[in-house]
Amino acid sequence: MPPQDAEAARWFADHLEPHEPVLRGYLHGQVAPSEIDDVVQETYRHLLRARERGPIESPRGLLFATARNVVRDLHRRRMTAQTFSVTETDVSRVLDQAPGVAETVTRRQEADLLAAAIQALPPRCREILVLRKYENLSHREIAQQLGIAEHTVEAQLTKALHRCQEFFARQGALPPGRP
Repeated sequence: MPPQDAEAARWFADHLEPHEPVLRGYLHGQVAPSEIDDVVQETYRHLLRARERGPIESPRGLLFATARNVVRDLHRRRMTAQTFSVTETDVSRVLDQAPGVAETVTRRQEADLLAAAIQALPPRCREILVLRKYENLSHREIAQQLGIAEHTVEAQLTKALHRCQEFFARQGALPPGRP
């Protein structure tokens, strides 16, 4: 469902809607066909909220990365929603398998920190990093898509990873110099 305000609707039509057929194909093997519409809508909702917080440099890359995360969340929810009879299952095993509140909060903080690190990258570094890490394109495919040399892709990826590492160090997320 497209957004209500005209500017957001125009951005949606220009940057997200053209990729919907490919997105649906991507999702086809990952979730049941009856769930694809829900995953697509949830993905759009996340992207439109992200756009409200600031410009998105690579909407297509973020579209697929977000869809992948929505699918992961769906699978995670299914796993935690499964019920077991206490008489059939050792309670300590069930408790040990579920992530604790601290772990869940830590994962969310790490995800937010990673998103901030990626957002802080120069636009070209960010675009190349998203294409490589979230769309799983090869260096050659990225170079062809962006019309640049493979060496430039490698150099920009290295730069992006070093800048992310420096960002994490400044945030106290890892010691300086640690990969």
